[in-house]
Amino acid sequence: MTSAPQAVLFDMDGVLTDNNHFHRAAWKELASELLALDLSEDDLNHKVDGGRNPEIIERLTGRAPTPELAQRFHHAKEERYRELARGQLRAVAGLQDYLAGLKRLNIPAVIVTSADLINTEFALEALGIAHFFAGRILGEDVQRGKPDPQPYSMGAALLGLAAADCLAHEDAVNGVKSAAGAGCRVVALSTTQRGEVLLAAGAALAVPDFSGWESWLNA
Repeated sequence: MTSAPQAVLFDMDGVLTDNNHFHRAAWKELASELLALDLSEDDLNHKVDGGRNPEIIERLTGRAPTPELAQRFHHAKEERYRELARGQLRAVAGLQDYLAGLKRLNIPAVIVTSADLINTEFALEALGIAHFFAGRILGEDVQRGKPDPQPYSMGAALLGLAAADCLAHEDAVNGVKSAAGAGCRVVALSTTQRGEVLLAAGAALAVPDFSGWESWLNA
């Protein structure tokens, strides 16, 4: 993609809002309670970001959870996340201006997240930005979560586009791999991982926030 993208695909957690510390705290609590796992800092920094909960459990334990355990864990962990994050979510710097700029330029925005509907609505309501998005691909919409390319391929297809026509924003290694693997150009946010790690995963650019958004639209 060498001209302005035809659409921009946004991950949610760690991209629209710098909230992964709440997710990681919930993971540590519930992994101990329900999985008998004492998650290390390495686990929290490299294994619990980017993907759906059953896939993350398999990443941590080496085996897929039963459907019953997966459902129980998901509900408990996400409820704890919302308890920790309620009233604390703030938009990443420059986001509102960026979304308004995309709307002025008639470039549609789509959310591509591993989150479920409840968490997505929770975040969008807290940030007041739901009206900027033309559509959403959620964790329950895909058969294969990040790092598989499917979520971003579906996000582009939602608008009748190829992923190569889209710019994507991610913050996690697995998310960058998903978006880049689908064919998107990725401008990654270094809210969760260091910029060099995101570049090594396939991002074209790593930035701290959205304040320089005009510079990458035509890059």
